[in-house]
Amino acid sequence: MPRRKYKDRLYSINEVGVAGVKHIKDGDFSEVIEQAQSCKGFPRTIDPADYLTVGFNHRAVLPLAGKVIDAVQNGHISRIVLIGGCDGSQFDRNYFTELAEDLPDDTLILTLGCAKNRFIHSKKLLGQTLANGMPRILDIGQCNDSYSAIVVATELAKALDCTVNGLPLSLCLSHLEQKAAAVLLTLLQMGVKNIRLGWDRNYNIMPTGDVQGDIKMMMEGN
Repeated sequence: MPRRKYKDRLYSINEVGVAGVKHIKDGDFSEVIEQAQSCKGFPRTIDPADYLTVGFNHRAVLPLAGKVIDAVQNGHISRIVLIGGCDGSQFDRNYFTELAEDLPDDTLILTLGCAKNRFIHSKKLLGQTLANGMPRILDIGQCNDSYSAIVVATELAKALDCTVNGLPLSLCLSHLEQKAAAVLLTLLQMGVKNIRLGWDRNYNIMPTGDVQGDIKMMMEGN
């Protein structure tokens, strides 16, 4: 139940209702507006928040494909690492954060899903660029945008005249919820290998280990 100190400033709408809480009917927000205007507001101003633009579709990322290909061929990008899924809030569940922070400076990090929210504000990674001036972290969106990551990978493979497995690409995916499992099944159907996850069959799916050991194997193409 809502606490008494703010219960009189809480409203419900549509099918939602809470005992003792005012309910808005017929879309009439006049009482809400009136009460908001009567509140004294915050006692002091604070510095404005810093925002990072994330959630790019493949249509925004693909125009950079030429730069990515040139950077790979010129040795400015040693490896592309896609980090996808969710990094838990528990203190000891920070694998993806440590992975992103400890990857070599010449790796391109593609992010997909909520895990990025743990490290895109990292002071170690903030504002980093590659030797060709490209941002070192490119976000492709949430788990629902996984199709865009597949499009980017297949288009890069076409441009470099190789398979997706032939790309200098490592995938590190969380398997903590159903969308990640659906993404995994799609990747397996495509024949993609060398994915780090939590179990293994015949696709060289590897368990996540310690960050430094995994980075060493990724940079070797495994």
